[in-house]
Amino acid sequence: MTEENPFENFEVPPFNELMSLEPHGPDVYVGTSPHYPWGRVYGGQVVAQALHAAALTVEEGYHAHSLHSYFIRGGTSDEPIRFEVDRIRNGRSFVTRRVVARQSDGAIFNLSCSFQIDEEQVDVQESQLLDDVGEPGSGDSDDWGFMNQRIALQEKGRTATWMKVADTIGDSRILQSCGLAFASDEMPMSTIRRSHPLLEGVERGDPAYYETFIGASLDHAIWFHRQAKADDWLLYDFRSHGLTGGRGLATGEIFTPDGLHVATVVQEGLFRQRTR
Repeated sequence: MTEENPFENFEVPPFNELMSLEPHGPDVYVGTSPHYPWGRVYGGQVVAQALHAAALTVEEGYHAHSLHSYFIRGGTSDEPIRFEVDRIRNGRSFVTRRVVARQSDGAIFNLSCSFQIDEEQVDVQESQLLDDVGEPGSGDSDDWGFMNQRIALQEKGRTATWMKVADTIGDSRILQSCGLAFASDEMPMSTIRRSHPLLEGVERGDPAYYETFIGASLDHAIWFHRQAKADDWLLYDFRSHGLTGGRGLATGEIFTPDGLHVATVVQEGLFRQRTR
């Protein structure tokens, strides 16, 4: 008996179509979501759409350099998502925005993000791509819908994966940043889960996990250091920092195949053992 693939009948719209938001009044945009197999909107999608909504209110020449966000409640694919943008500040070098994503039950997500003009300054890279992750695109396939994934390394406290958006994004710098944001939510929770002593050997999708734990992403941050294409292979290398108080923390670094450090990601997740 073969294991059922939850993504076998998953209808995936083009990535750029998913990022296409409809204006609904001043600084308000509406997006939609496909119906994911796990029943809720994928968090990386909301991060990417909110970032794009913010960028639509920013003048040309400013590029995303960081975002900080909170997942407030799980979104539903049965209704659109409304992104309300607040223009916090327009500066000469930096622009700051706040975005609240809402559905009928209220706010589901809150984002603060900053954009910066390109500056000719010193460029020093300290982080290095490790040599234990194989060639770009190598490893065990774990593709789903929007993402092509190749698991390069999985061990307690660390997951390294070659990933790229399955669709062609094009030359838009902000959409490439949105693609990276979309992918960045894929691995942190899996990495944190491996730190829990009751979850050793329990893989994603295993019923034993859902019977024993309640899990959800809590907050998510990204720093965009250098340009890269999210529809080309990038190495997402995440490490768990352990668990306490029902919460776990993972940090990740994202590299191009030639070792360019393009982004840093931090996510905290809820791992609460069921008591009833």
